[in-house]
Amino acid sequence: MTYKILIVEDDPILRIKVKGHFSQAGYTVFETDNGGEMKEILAREKIDLILLDINLPGEDGIQLTRDVRNTSDIAIILVTGRTDPIDRILGLEMGADDYVTKPVEPRELLVRAKNLLWRIQLTRDALEQAEAAWAQLEKDESKFRFLDFEFDVTQRQLTKSDETIRLTKAEYELLVAFITHPNRVLSRDRLLNLISHRVDTPSDRTIDVLIRRLRNKMEESIKQPKIFITVHGEGYLFAPDVV
Repeated sequence: MTYKILIVEDDPILRIKVKGHFSQAGYTVFETDNGGEMKEILAREKIDLILLDINLPGEDGIQLTRDVRNTSDIAIILVTGRTDPIDRILGLEMGADDYVTKPVEPRELLVRAKNLLWRIQLTRDALEQAEAAWAQLEKDESKFRFLDFEFDVTQRQLTKSDETIRLTKAEYELLVAFITHPNRVLSRDRLLNLISHRVDTPSDRTIDVLIRRLRNKMEESIKQPKIFITVHGEGYLFAPDVV
């Protein structure tokens, strides 16, 4: 896959240097020195990452970041000569993914871009896998059995010895994620990727809270769980064999 990079920088020397490094690395590179032309390029090209200078004529990079983030999840790295941490914080609050202070070393910028695009692609792959798993489950009308439980995915019903256990939507979503990945350690980030598009305002604590709720409803002993096992430093494991 060839990523498309858009450089928005009014310093022509820096723009040429950065473009050269990214082009040599195999990226397709577009460039401009202002926000107006940046919007025109975004309208006609599927850009994967914007390297955006804060100090631009007309609309500055902070405003442009907010405009882009209102309509798109394109990766954004802010590049600026400002040293005030307030600018960095504001840029990140507006939706930027990373922040680099001038003078910029193009090789460092290239590494940051590679890492950011790699993380984004992992998230997209996880979401696609989750969507495919959900589609397959709905198609198969699957019922899963483990220990004394039966989980009817299409009916959204969990029972233990014929007694129904009520689950919230988020608890149900998390249980589906575990059922489709039994006996595998899943990190909090991976679990968030599998359910976050179905949970309002997800955070790092979301998974821990949901695990605690599921344990309260399903485990015989909260202190010695046998279903949802904590793997310290890694995540959680769904331990029962599923049939």
